Amino acid sequence: MLNESINYLRSSEEWVKTVLIGGVLSLLGFLIVPAILVVGYLLRVLRARMHGEEEPPVFDEWGDMLREGAYGFAIAIVYGIVPAIIGTALIAVGVGGAVAGGDSGASAFVGGLVVLVGVLVLFALSLVVAYVLPAALANYVDTERFGSAFSVSDLRPVLLSGKYAAAWAVGLVVVVVAAFVGTLLNVVPILGTVVAAFVTFYAIVAAYYCVGTAWGELRDIEMHDDGDSPDEQPAV
Repeated sequence: MLNESINYLRSSEEWVKTVLIGGVLSLLGFLIVPAILVVGYLLRVLRARMHGEEEPPVFDEWGDMLREGAYGFAIAIVYGIVPAIIGTALIAVGVGGAVAGGDSGASAFVGGLVVLVGVLVLFALSLVVAYVLPAALANYVDTERFGSAFSVSDLRPVLLSGKYAAAWAVGLVVVVVAAFVGTLLNVVPILGTVVAAFVTFYAIVAAYYCVGTAWGELRDIEMHDDGDSPDEQPAV
């Protein structure tokens, strides 16, 4: 799946145009609307792959992409709220305790420990969200119902399947490598940042290729084999 995901966008005759548009939108993501459009495109990738389409989607029908991307963006925000609140609260408590303690070494130590716990909790919860969110978006795309993104009964068997875990891991590797490359490119001021945005967009599309493909295979097995295939039973 790794090679297929990396070559996915390049299988289209318009892949350069797609990467250019995606990269520019990613650079302008701080304006929110461009970021929503990128999410809308990723949802199209999920839909295409879960239905077995080999041809990557293109940037067109911008109104529909913006509308659907807004739902996906909202789903991502909802999933990100809990880790942000918990992690930020713990960090704030730790910093507040250290400051309130003044010159007390014990207060500083306890405060620092709480901050460390907050950072670790934030990282752990963020990792969980990173694992669940693509599946949540896939279920939203599959059912076209916003609430499906939060359906435990729908998501649980997929999230616990070895196929999804493997696909997500492959996507993670691609994104991490892209992030590393982006870090190296950032050594070159401005130009490095610009190029990194295009590399990152390409990598995220590859990651969602993996998720969409796994989701389609799992749903197809569920519909046609009634979940009896031993190879697709939950891993835990």
